[in-house]
Amino acid sequence: MGPPNPTRLPALLPLRVAVFFLLASLLASTAAAHNDVGLHKNYLIIVRTPYEYDRSLFKDVSSWHASLLASVCDMAEEELDRDPSAMARLIYSYRHVVNGFAARLTAEEVRAMAEKDWFVKAMPEKTYRLMTTHTPQMLGLAGGAATGAGGLWKTSNMGEGIIIGVLDDGIRPGHPSFDATGMKPPPAKWKGRCDFNATVCNNKLIGARSFYESAKWKWQGIDDPVLPVSEGSHGTHTASTAAGAFVPGASALGNGLGTASGMAPRAHVALYQVCYEDKGCDRDDILAALDDAVEDGVDVLSLSLGDDEAGDFAYDPIALGGYTAIMRGVFVSAAAGNMGPDHATVANEAPWLLTVAAATTDRRFLATVRLGDGVELDGESLFQPKDFLSVQRPLVRDLSDGTCSDEKVLTPQHVGGKIVVCDAGGNLTSLEMGAALREAGAAGMVVITIEELGSVIQPKAHALPASQVTYATGQKIRAYMNSTANPTGELVLKGTVLGNRDSPVVPAFSSRGPSKQNQGILKPDITGPGVNIIAGVPKPAGLMAPPNPLSAKFDVLSGTSMAAPHLSGIAAVLKRAHPTWTPAAIKSALITTANPTDRNGKPIAAHDGSPANLLTVGAGFVDPVRALKPGLVYDLTAADYVPYLCWLRYTDAEVNSIIHPMPPVTCAAMRAVEQKDLNYPSITAFLDTEPYAVTVARVVTNVGKARSVYVAKVEVPAELSVTVAPATLRFKKVNQAKGFTVTIRPAAGAPRTKGIAEGKLEWVSNDNVVRTPILVSFKKFVQDNSTTAHLTH
Repeated sequence: MGPPNPTRLPALLPLRVAVFFLLASLLASTAAAHNDVGLHKNYLIIVRTPYEYDRSLFKDVSSWHASLLASVCDMAEEELDRDPSAMARLIYSYRHVVNGFAARLTAEEVRAMAEKDWFVKAMPEKTYRLMTTHTPQMLGLAGGAATGAGGLWKTSNMGEGIIIGVLDDGIRPGHPSFDATGMKPPPAKWKGRCDFNATVCNNKLIGARSFYESAKWKWQGIDDPVLPVSEGSHGTHTASTAAGAFVPGASALGNGLGTASGMAPRAHVALYQVCYEDKGCDRDDILAALDDAVEDGVDVLSLSLGDDEAGDFAYDPIALGGYTAIMRGVFVSAAAGNMGPDHATVANEAPWLLTVAAATTDRRFLATVRLGDGVELDGESLFQPKDFLSVQRPLVRDLSDGTCSDEKVLTPQHVGGKIVVCDAGGNLTSLEMGAALREAGAAGMVVITIEELGSVIQPKAHALPASQVTYATGQKIRAYMNSTANPTGELVLKGTVLGNRDSPVVPAFSSRGPSKQNQGILKPDITGPGVNIIAGVPKPAGLMAPPNPLSAKFDVLSGTSMAAPHLSGIAAVLKRAHPTWTPAAIKSALITTANPTDRNGKPIAAHDGSPANLLTVGAGFVDPVRALKPGLVYDLTAADYVPYLCWLRYTDAEVNSIIHPMPPVTCAAMRAVEQKDLNYPSITAFLDTEPYAVTVARVVTNVGKARSVYVAKVEVPAELSVTVAPATLRFKKVNQAKGFTVTIRPAAGAPRTKGIAEGKLEWVSNDNVVRTPILVSFKKFVQDNSTTAHLTH
């Protein structure tokens, strides 16, 4: 997902690829059905399997689904072979992710279907949205070598043999990030296909398909056949972030020069295109892609898309497909969304998904503003020409509203040869402002970002030398300009600078918790690099010509879309190192080793300078090196989520639609598990009812040294009292599991509060510190009709 307005990137290419090719004999009838758009709409139909259903009566599940569809279209089953019109109305027949199908139906047909004993739920169409050269070194993957000859890569062989499935828009064929030099063939389990020709499909890009059968009924311009090609940046950027090959000499317009690579440079990539241009990503196409991906044999799924109002897990394709994936041992990393900084905006919140927030890295593209009084104020810019003469020039501002959007004042007489100071947020983008100023003869530009974005800058490739500065820095520049009759300044272009100690910082756009669907589970889970990330693109978005051909293939993008594939690639590296670990074990390793502090050792900050709480940053910033050897993990199987879903009061039909194709269950026949007792690597407790004490149960599994002893260490605010029993865990062998309880209550004599408190439980051994975040609320997260949670801090 790209950041929302005003931080949202231009809408990135939506859905495009077919998971289910209809028979050639049906194409004529489907084309003719375009004329029925006013009568028919796309619906996702959830069904139950009658006990008397005999699968052998039909050649495959799609034949059964077609027979169900025919039963409301006044067609006898024996007519299907002669008249396939019911089959033509069947868009997708799902085999794994959900027990049901997608079809084009009238409202009358849906009402008739609701009378059938096999019918569970009908859901109308819904659209979802799309939500580097340095990060491998910063995260410790590459050690000290640009080619990966050290660090975690050395231990895990850079994810070799792991298949990462990326659901996104299209991909750029032949991009150097998908070069297969030195790559082995995919493992024998791979069943997918690549619809490009042999010169594009290789041992790196092993799969590329388009899913668009649902989307094409709603939007013009999606015609058969469709190849998963995109001129937009999103899919190429996310895929190369997760598993791009080594590309020496990569840069974004000359910035960040180095060897580009993904987090798992030896992993294979399978691209499933489900998004197209500005149309979004159709829910039923997403389900179809997930359905095929788990059957194709992917090991990791990377989902930089979602719905900010996805609702119940029983009807969200990412929750449904994600559950089927973890049932098959597939790890799922998903973007948290870009609707921050408001609370309760987090997307992809199902507990079986790893939900990833975004933060800055320690890299900046510095463009300093040196004022006439000698004060230097740092900003950033991606356009930094080598031949720019840095000298003091007159500083002027737009004489209208300050946004440099009024053509009447952008004249050579006013701006010629000068540095113009502009406020962001007008009718023109900063790129358009720069182009207008360049045409008027300005020497440079200073863009002051809006106050709500705080300290985080997302630099652009401006049409002239420029510096983007924070709102606070901009006010200092304004104050100087008001203090003298002849203000001057110069732009000092310093290029790429590493080692910023005030990082990571969570930007305003990164969505915050609490989860709307399961408030007792901390979401987001973790934070990864997601601001100003350099990765592969078809072409850069800036206005300036790139300095060399290779730099035209990389660009800087920001969003939780960029953070999620970082975690996807890191998960692939961990899976290669620990092939027997479950998806929950990998997630636990990532969460319990995440770093809650910045490079200065202080708590990670939010964009406004305040400490980023657990609802903002999750457990902290990912630390792949520590995650390789976490010591203990909180493990879960797919079946362990079933009693938790029952406690959430899902009906039996809804639970069975989520856990399909597991055997059906009846919630009344099992003991429900409260959210607080799900064996999750974080703890959320509500002290809102008497006796104002909560006890949670957890089980940890030893994946470290066989004989090891862990001692509990708790850090919580003074208003809380926390007891761990037992306080010492002694292990004698690997994979041994030990249970414990944590009791949380207000401290004796402590005043009652309505806010939230944060702390941590650490299990400490000679070799490991296993950190479990603790979030305590003295009041339930109350939601109004807009689903926005009200928190009292």
